[in-house]
Amino acid sequence: MRRRSTQKGRKSEPETIGNAIGEMLKAFRIDGKFYETDLINSWERVMGKPIASRTSKIYIRDKKLFVHISSAPLKHELNMSRDKILVLLTKEFGQPIVNEVIVK
Repeated sequence: MRRRSTQKGRKSEPETIGNAIGEMLKAFRIDGKFYETDLINSWERVMGKPIASRTSKIYIRDKKLFVHISSAPLKHELNMSRDKILVLLTKEFGQPIVNEVIVK
């Protein structure tokens, strides 16, 4: 018996590495965790060095970004600007990664 080779699922056009990785992340359902980790690693770039240097802990749980700040005045300022932080993060990543920012 001869097997017939089919190219099911193959695309006729070449694809960029970035698109291929994105599709792989979606296929394995790990794209959300990937973007969350990218957000945490990009905190200094997005918010700036002064805020990042006063951030003692940052993590995401249930689509909420928890940020622990060591400076009381900065903590108050960031609490007042939570919506602006969400807009900055969404703009940076092109999609909403978290739904809420909690500053502690």
